[in-house]
Amino acid sequence: MDRSLEVRTPESVAFQHQLAGVGSRFLAVTADMFVQAILVVAALFALAFLGTRTHVSTSGKVAENVVLGVYIGVLFLIVFGYYLLFEAFWHGQTPGKRLLGIRVVRDGGYPIDFSASLIRNLIRVGEWSFGFYAIAAISTLLSSENKRIGDFAAGTIVVRDAGLSTPPALQGPDRPTYAPSSLLSGEERALVHRFIERRESLSAQYRAELASQLAQRIRPRAGPDLAKLDDESLLERL
Repeated sequence: MDRSLEVRTPESVAFQHQLAGVGSRFLAVTADMFVQAILVVAALFALAFLGTRTHVSTSGKVAENVVLGVYIGVLFLIVFGYYLLFEAFWHGQTPGKRLLGIRVVRDGGYPIDFSASLIRNLIRVGEWSFGFYAIAAISTLLSSENKRIGDFAAGTIVVRDAGLSTPPALQGPDRPTYAPSSLLSGEERALVHRFIERRESLSAQYRAELASQLAQRIRPRAGPDLAKLDDESLLERL
């Protein structure tokens, strides 16, 4: 079941987040497991080939131990590191989450960081080991914010990746009309331009929150050079 969450800033400005339900999260995990299975099979073939090459210069037993050790390491990286690295460096999304239109953010709607991703995915290992996510599903159903145990520990929520809405600070009757660009729609260009114009009049915290809200929707479409910029620098370049 999907639920809504309202986050209110110190300036009494509310942001509405549509929380992802158990169904969409389960489908995202299923899609990610399919991708992981492909990576595991590819790694198996690659290491089998490596094992045949290594066997030429070393004893068979040593070669088997080396290949087995490497495969176990690669398997752990695919199973655990897949979620950790994608969520931390792909703006809170794995391929499965992007396919389902959901993403992980920190409580309050801020982008997830590496430490939060590390915590929630360390606990994911336990949730997967005990009942294959059954505990996680129960926790999500019982939580008012659709949180699994890893979300409680890391201070994160999973939300629907909705389109940009106009924050109150950027509303006004004199909003200009902009043509779309290769990265932004006309509406998005107008919002970014209005933010750049008005940011000096905003408090530091609300300014940072608003920049984050705008940038995190646009960043996935930006190239690698733009994506590595901080929120305001990205908006300035656009």
